[in-house]
Amino acid sequence: MKYRILLVIALAQMGFSMNASAAKATLAGGCFWCMESDFEKLPGVLDVISGFTGGTLKNPTYNGNHEGHYEAVEITYDPSKISYQELLDHYWVNIDPFDDKGQFCDKGHSYLSAIFPGNDRERRIAEQTKKAVETQFPNQVVATKILDQSAFYPIQGAESYHQDFYKKNPVRYKLYRWGCKRDERLKEIWGDKAAH
Repeated sequence: MKYRILLVIALAQMGFSMNASAAKATLAGGCFWCMESDFEKLPGVLDVISGFTGGTLKNPTYNGNHEGHYEAVEITYDPSKISYQELLDHYWVNIDPFDDKGQFCDKGHSYLSAIFPGNDRERRIAEQTKKAVETQFPNQVVATKILDQSAFYPIQGAESYHQDFYKKNPVRYKLYRWGCKRDERLKEIWGDKAAH
C-alpha cells in the first residue's frame, strides 16, 4: 500500500492522474484524425487514442495490413462529467450514418462507422441511440453497426504521427477535412446539431 501511495504521488508530480472512475468507449467513424479532434474537445473526455479494432488480425498497422479492422478511437472519459449516452449523442452528429461504403471521401471497410459497446448496458444505450436516428430519418437506412468489443490496437511506433495529427499538423488536417467535405455533409444531414 505504501508503494502505491508513493507511485500515485510521483505520477501526480509528473502530471499524471490516477482517475479510478475513468471509463472507455470505442467508436469508429471514418478517419481517426477527425474522430480524435471531434471528441477531445468535449468536457469530461480525458484522452482519445487512434487505432484499429473489430478484426481478427493481431497488431494491424496503417501502412501494412489492417484487413478486417475499422479505423477507430478509444475514448477515455470521466463518467461523472460526461455519460456514455452523451458520447454517443455526439458521435451520431459527427458521422454520416447512411454511408455503407465508408465515411465521406474515405471508402472501404476500415472507414465504416461502428459502435463497440463494452457491456450489456452500453449495448442497450447504443441500440436506443441508433433507433432514435432511424426514427428521425425513416426514409434512410442506417448503415452504422453495433458490434462486440474486441482488442483495440493503438497506432504506435513509426506510425505514431497519426496520434493527435490534428494538433501536430493543423494546416494539413484542415485541408484534408475541408477537401473531404466532412463538415459540409454533416451540416447537410444534421443541420445545426452538427458540431462544426
